[in-house]
Amino acid sequence: MESTKWIQIKVTSKVEDLDELCAVMSMLSNGLQIEDYSDIEDRILDGVYGDLIDESVLNADRTVASVSIYVAADKPTDYYTMYLDERFKAIGIEPKTELIYLDEDDWANSWKQYYKPIKIGERLVVVPMWEKYESEPDEIIVKMDPGMAFGTGTHETTRLCATLLEKYITSKSVMLDVGCGSGILAICASKLGASECYAYDIDPVAVKVAKENVKDNGVCNIECGVSDLLSGVKVGKYDVITANIVADIIIRMLPDISKFMHKDTVLVLSGIIDERCEDVYVSINENNFEIIEEIHENGWCAISVKIK
Repeated sequence: MESTKWIQIKVTSKVEDLDELCAVMSMLSNGLQIEDYSDIEDRILDGVYGDLIDESVLNADRTVASVSIYVAADKPTDYYTMYLDERFKAIGIEPKTELIYLDEDDWANSWKQYYKPIKIGERLVVVPMWEKYESEPDEIIVKMDPGMAFGTGTHETTRLCATLLEKYITSKSVMLDVGCGSGILAICASKLGASECYAYDIDPVAVKVAKENVKDNGVCNIECGVSDLLSGVKVGKYDVITANIVADIIIRMLPDISKFMHKDTVLVLSGIIDERCEDVYVSINENNFEIIEEIHENGWCAISVKIK
């Protein structure tokens, strides 16, 4: 049988940038391969590795860390690298990006066994395009193709956002998603009953993917467009706003977001690793917002706020 071609997208930066690398790369895939040898001596002393450790690991550079994802070679990798370049530039780091070509027999189909329907919140269920799923009467189905990446519903940040959306979306809600990726949050909001949804991303490829997912889900009240954060967003007041990005970009956005909010608007912030929560709290307070609630899962945090 002819082997399938795959590409490893590997980014390498200073070890202190590892959290930021993971935060950005996890927006493309939930399956990250992380190489960080900065604490190798401690692990040897603690007996973690015993006597079984390769010499190449002992000699590895302790000052850098790498994060990799894997995509099928028939995917346009330029889309992925452009997305990463924009995100890393926005948070002020400059990792080295490598494309490594691989062969893996039958990977194209075998990886699909790991993507199954996943429930997020009380009613929303994300179902891979190829899966048959018998829904319960109260469930809302969102169809996604994980092979497209840019957010599939499997990552904690998306699940946290969707959980909060269920609380705040009503039939009168006008919803805005800043940094929409695959469009999954706008699709969730639409299916939860929102009257209008607007989804924006800095990456034109992400917007294209979002439009395809909107079409595949049969919703017609979502408008997708290109915007660098808020610069291209349709002027107006929104009832619910989501920003599932990273802490540094959230902090950069907060001084300007209130012009799109009224006194009852709920702003849902996600993509925040627990270690950066305090920085986000400070920015929330400095920009005259108050926290309504926050939820955590596996080291990630989502926070909903209103104008004071």
